[in-house]
Amino acid sequence: QVRLVESGGGSVQAGGSLRLSCTAPGFTSNSCGMAWYRQAAGKQREWVSSISLDGTTSYVDSVKGRFTISRDKAKDTVDLQLDNLKPEDMAMYSCETLSSCTYSSGQISYTGRYRGQGTQVTVSS
Repeated sequence: QVRLVESGGGSVQAGGSLRLSCTAPGFTSNSCGMAWYRQAAGKQREWVSSISLDGTTSYVDSVKGRFTISRDKAKDTVDLQLDNLKPEDMAMYSCETLSSCTYSSGQISYTGRYRGQGTQVTVSS
């Protein structure tokens, strides 16, 4: 079964940087559109950024100019570069397919919408 796995979270001071990565171990994707979300303690889940099938990117206003979403075709990952982090960026960050997406492993394929468990980003002031 397909699992999305995020990595790269950690603890940094304000102004620091992290690079998050999202992949499906053991599977290759068919260039799925992907989004990053975050959920801070006690708050609702918030959309952060998306990259569509054609590579079009979009961001929530609060992270524009600081976060960059990209697709690494060689590694088959979707990454989120977080620069100039602020305490208000602290949250659990998770990736999710924008729509139904096909992942393949040899002769086996799975199609559906997938979401990872998340990776924690902690920012201290």
